Amino acid sequence: MAALALESVVKLSSGYTMPLLGFGVYQNYDTKASVLEAFAAGYRHIDSAQVYRNEAHVGAAVHESSLPREELFITTKVVSKNHGYEKTLSGVDESLKKFGFDYIDLFLIHDPFSGKGLRLATWKALIEARDAGKIRSIGVSNFSDKHLEEIRDHGLEMPSVNQIELHPFCQQKPIVEYCRKHAIVVQAYCPILRGKMDHEVIQEIAKKHARDPAQILIRWSLQRGFVPLPKSATPGRIHSNAQVYDFSLNEDDMKDLDSLDRGAEGAISWNPVGAP
Repeated sequence: MAALALESVVKLSSGYTMPLLGFGVYQNYDTKASVLEAFAAGYRHIDSAQVYRNEAHVGAAVHESSLPREELFITTKVVSKNHGYEKTLSGVDESLKKFGFDYIDLFLIHDPFSGKGLRLATWKALIEARDAGKIRSIGVSNFSDKHLEEIRDHGLEMPSVNQIELHPFCQQKPIVEYCRKHAIVVQAYCPILRGKMDHEVIQEIAKKHARDPAQILIRWSLQRGFVPLPKSATPGRIHSNAQVYDFSLNEDDMKDLDSLDRGAEGAISWNPVGAP
């Protein structure tokens, strides 16, 4: 495995590159300040969504930062209640307006709850918006291999990304295997267990490396080839979560963390991959 650094990126099937470490802003009620802090810590990848109601705050932070837009990677998502061809196209324009951007780097279908017909209509709308230059890369979130197969079965291009809940307790191995087979990059949300990191295995490995438990979990995710999206509104945590590149987990560490997998029972969020 090549040495990892804060500047490390992965090339998507769209041809664009995405930073390997992202910053999540779900339930962040001080988004602008947090994103500016994340930029100061070296993050260049921000994960938002229409339903988070903070796209405008992310956009304000981008504009205030004075960082070149081309150095940043910004994601948003369309949730199931807004699925459908026309709704999605309208939503893309609304998101662009809220961000104050000319384009969005990655646009995801947020969840599969709307059903097959609306999922496919939404996907076709995202393809159209991408072809119009409003989006650079398109993907999905919380899709199982079954949902991904729907896209392939209809002769449509496959997503560049699938964002799913991923951490040692919920490793979603069949979905990860499918994504890797089809060159779909896997993003990991809830990578630091929403702060509930008191399991003895995590604590022991953290003590061994003289690291925070969150740093151990983020490093595990990176070494497993995922794109973790830790979130925090605490400046110290925002910085420490990015300080994961001057150590590595050895084979035994990784095996011990891998052994914690509980399958679907290990999920700590909504994890709607089983939607019909």
